[in-house]
Amino acid sequence: MSNILKSRYSYYQEPQKAKALNIYPFFRNIQSGQDSEVMVEGKKVLMFGSNSYLGLTTHPKIKEAAINAVNKYGSSLSGSRYMNGTSDMHTELEHRLAKFLGKEAVALYSTGFQVNIGVLPTIAGKGDYLFLDRLNHASIFEGAKLSAAQSVIFRHNNLESLENKLRKVPADAFKFIVVDGIFSMEGNIVKLPGIIELAKKYNAAVMTDCAHAIGVIGKNGSGTPDHFGLTDEVDIIGGTLSKSFASLGGFCASDAQTIDYLRHHSKSMIFAASITPASIASALAALDIMETDDSYRLRLWDNTNYTLKVMKELGFDTGASETPIVPIFIRNDMKAYQLTKMLFDRGVFVNPVVSPGVSPEDSLIRFSIMSSHTHDQIDKAAEVLYKAAKEVDLFETA
Repeated sequence: MSNILKSRYSYYQEPQKAKALNIYPFFRNIQSGQDSEVMVEGKKVLMFGSNSYLGLTTHPKIKEAAINAVNKYGSSLSGSRYMNGTSDMHTELEHRLAKFLGKEAVALYSTGFQVNIGVLPTIAGKGDYLFLDRLNHASIFEGAKLSAAQSVIFRHNNLESLENKLRKVPADAFKFIVVDGIFSMEGNIVKLPGIIELAKKYNAAVMTDCAHAIGVIGKNGSGTPDHFGLTDEVDIIGGTLSKSFASLGGFCASDAQTIDYLRHHSKSMIFAASITPASIASALAALDIMETDDSYRLRLWDNTNYTLKVMKELGFDTGASETPIVPIFIRNDMKAYQLTKMLFDRGVFVNPVVSPGVSPEDSLIRFSIMSSHTHDQIDKAAEVLYKAAKEVDLFETA
């Protein structure tokens, strides 16, 4: 066995440095279901780091559906959708998601990440232009790298910047604007009405990645396009099953012809294993709940509004957040690590977002709200965060 790879990456010591300081915050072993409280390393902590916005991952109907699917179909379909990996449940979920999202058809992918690395290079090629918000999810940028199209980055949620970029490309070129529906770290909603106006003006297609918007905004949580009443104006709606749908997988919704083309050309669908039966059944059960009981989403918004109010009253910088994703801007990588460790030791699980994921001056703690949280839990977490922030002199140096 050669030492080529070992020597190639021997320079990378950042995790080791954090571990030596006892502030390494990643890959923590969770020993229970994703709920408002979880077991980690043998102790119970409040969970404010999950994307289970509707709190459905431990719902008895969803767990029962997953168990029944395994009993009927087994643990895996052992192949891609293109070959032997399509079950009647896959087809049912695609039809139901199309109706839920207000589109003609849906194609299921194995993850939300695979949606973007499959759709973007398939839709846009050589001579085309991809217009991307600077703070889009990493999967969108990875998809853009795989495309032969030229990527054009515009300032975050800035319509003037987007128009300046659109104006500079050839009028007859294919232009594809791809944006998050809700931005995954900042927690703000994309300015979709303005983007649609510019798309019409410059003859561009539009895709919204609604990974963090599904279950959160729109009728029964059907996403950003519905939230603005612009479903018919958005060409493609992408998303994931791993958040509000309490499962694993991804989807792309569009007109029937576009979906048919993607089914036969998108490599991350054709050459990837199909979503497992348990995951499909879980998503179907979650969809049942979302369509018939909006109380989970309404409770999520009650918790969201309460959290934003509490955090602002305590003096925390939550940026432009207007959704259950509440960034607590620390603007210092080391303090973000320290605070994450201090909170965990005191019974609160949060996630730090530091460089190179963001610039050091934008480092933050991502405080995520679920429908299943109580106001008492939010108050407790906010109190712990405030005391820890005072101890590291966050407010004095902000």
